[in-house]
Amino acid sequence: MRLLMIGNAAGEGHLSTCASGDEEWVANALYQVLETYGRTSKVSLVVFKDFPASYRDVLWKFAANDYARVPSMPMTELALDYTDFDHYLTTLGASTRKDLRRKFRKIAAASPIDLEVVTDLTPYVDEVYPLYLQVHERSPLKFETLTKEYLSNLGRRMPDRARFFIWRQDGKAIAFSIALVHDGTIYDDYLGLDYRVALDLHLYFYTFRDVVSWSLAQGLKRYRSSPLNYQPKLHLGCDLYPLDLYVRHTNPFLNRIFRPILRFLEPTRHDPILKRFRNADQLLA
Repeated sequence: MRLLMIGNAAGEGHLSTCASGDEEWVANALYQVLETYGRTSKVSLVVFKDFPASYRDVLWKFAANDYARVPSMPMTELALDYTDFDHYLTTLGASTRKDLRRKFRKIAAASPIDLEVVTDLTPYVDEVYPLYLQVHERSPLKFETLTKEYLSNLGRRMPDRARFFIWRQDGKAIAFSIALVHDGTIYDDYLGLDYRVALDLHLYFYTFRDVVSWSLAQGLKRYRSSPLNYQPKLHLGCDLYPLDLYVRHTNPFLNRIFRPILRFLEPTRHDPILKRFRNADQLLA
């Protein structure tokens, strides 16, 4: 079905504002025009994509009337209330601590891995882009495919916020992470791995340790990671960062049928790991 999407194609949605109080004005304006615009644009569905739960009070009119609010696949969040990574480890369960330390000992016995953090990826994009594609193609659920041009422009246009982490072993890039920093939070959005060594070296956990350690050294307060791959994030002590979808059919008659059915089709319903997070109730609150 042709749809009209409100939000951000590559991340969480926000209502653009210049001053406090603008959000409610923007929400009311959208509510008044979207139904008409959707019909004239010949779309079947109007979708607010991945809006944080903090917008529920502002977007109440949508959920109370014609739109179904259902949970999207949530991000995860870790409060960085630690002096360093070792301090963070002490807050995890005994089995998780033991498993992580075993992994890190195995990594330490291999050839040294060096980390470089840059704000402009352009000189390195040809080197690391294949690592991103390896992870992207391996995932059973895919979102948008980023391009080399996108990654280069991201750092050039947002050097104050974009951070690219590159891990090398014996001079060869083996891991790569794309992150954004804003308002005390680091968003660890995309990961690239060389699967010829990634599993043996436990690079997922190694990169997580380095990004968290770097964030603590920078004085950041929160670590947020992208949706999916929830099993390790659960054991790493993360909480869910709920994101919502607001959806309606532009045909009023069909919308009365579609709205209640959507609650049985929402994406989080069939992921058993999500139910084990300590704040899972916030997905539907």
